[in-house]
Amino acid sequence: MDLKATIKKTAIHLWKEWMKPLAIVAAFVLPFKSAIADWNWVPTGSMKPTIMEGDLVYVNKLAFDLKVPFTLWRIARWSQPKRNDIVVFFSPKDGTRLVKRVVGEPGDTIQLKNNRLLLNGKPLQYQPVKSNPFKNEVYEDPDAILAYESLGERPHYVMAFPNAGAKRNFPPVKLPPGKYFMMGDSRDNSADSRYFGLVDIDKIVGKSGYVVFSFDKNHSYKPRWGRTFSEL
Repeated sequence: MDLKATIKKTAIHLWKEWMKPLAIVAAFVLPFKSAIADWNWVPTGSMKPTIMEGDLVYVNKLAFDLKVPFTLWRIARWSQPKRNDIVVFFSPKDGTRLVKRVVGEPGDTIQLKNNRLLLNGKPLQYQPVKSNPFKNEVYEDPDAILAYESLGERPHYVMAFPNAGAKRNFPPVKLPPGKYFMMGDSRDNSADSRYFGLVDIDKIVGKSGYVVFSFDKNHSYKPRWGRTFSEL
């Protein structure tokens, strides 16, 4: 058998045994990940302690709407993000995909005073946490301050680093239709709407509700079994 025939036979074998099955799988999996459900690897600590560096979070892309796969074009919309939702979106600054908490929705007036949020002119309730259960996970600053913030029905942790330079104040901001204010739960270690501005609803990819799996990137990516399938 000559070289040309051998190459042709090998190519046919590779197509039938490997490439064709992979192409069929990709034809179903990639559109599914694009429009229905996906995951998001979190490399930074901007949402600590709710989300840790190394968490793999589930993204429900049908939470608010149905999109054409591989685009942000909406076929239908049945819901909108609400305050306290953790959402995945594209940054209006550079298009980076981020995970943050919605702290303000259209019609709200948001203000920050001394690192405490005011919603529609009323300060949110904060409850300091004396014992920090996440102390071993806080590598940024050993003097981190932890508190419960009551933004929605379920209070959540927020963390502050008193020694860090951060934007802890801004004047009242009225959110127009279709615009959202996003913030990280690690308030002094998050690039969010304080820096890149409001996020358009069309830039929101989906909602995150739990951690699929977690790897401790500060300890050789050791699995954090206790965070597997944990609710956010």
